[in-house]
Amino acid sequence: MLNLEGRVAAVFGLANKRSIAWGIAQRLNEAGCQLAISYQNERMKAEAHDLISDLPGAEAFQCDVSNDEEIHHVFTQLKERYGKLHVLVHSIGYAPAEELKNDFIQTTREGFRIAHDVSVYSLIALSRGAAPLMTEGGGSIITLTYYGAEKVVPHYNVMGVAKAALEATVRYLAADLGKHNIRVNAISAGPVKTLAARGIGGFSDMLKAHAERAPLHRNTEQLEVGGTAAYLASDLASGVTGEVIYVDSGYNVMGF
Repeated sequence: MLNLEGRVAAVFGLANKRSIAWGIAQRLNEAGCQLAISYQNERMKAEAHDLISDLPGAEAFQCDVSNDEEIHHVFTQLKERYGKLHVLVHSIGYAPAEELKNDFIQTTREGFRIAHDVSVYSLIALSRGAAPLMTEGGGSIITLTYYGAEKVVPHYNVMGVAKAALEATVRYLAADLGKHNIRVNAISAGPVKTLAARGIGGFSDMLKAHAERAPLHRNTEQLEVGGTAAYLASDLASGVTGEVIYVDSGYNVMGF
């Protein structure tokens, strides 16, 4: 078991118990991290607080990452509460549901803007808030991507384009922040039954195809993604930055 005692991790993107953010939070908690967990809005507050209460010492913070004032406010709170930060987890991705049902060519200007603002720009904004708190030996920034960034996945549409931009953003942030010993990496998880995933047309077919073709012949579990996040948060990954690490039962290595 990894030992991350004495480290503070901020996890953004908790929606419910199916969230990848929840799997990551559980593994970081098991490793000894002190956790600050963020949920989007008042509507998600009750469920988020119920979950977070199960993790000893974890605290809840509200932040809509599409709002710069809320981002500034949450990092002010984190600085006042903890004084420092060692790990930032960005487990956030969103596009309007209709953009994931029609043909990609029907992508609207507004849908494209929202997908990139929430799914990509938010990583830059959160990293800018976190970096000044990562002064004690550097830190680790982790985001979540998907194979649809590289290959066409039916109905993933504008989210695939946004994830491609997210992966490029990881590389640029890694280059920017490396001088501060801050590492930036992405985990490319296989399809997981999250709240966001339910909006993708034909998602059940995606799960079935993944399980049939992946070398491990099964789908990806939340806690498997969480385990890789804990590794990236640890000193074992001290030389790893700017990378995309696959946790997808090997699906990405298959030709067909």
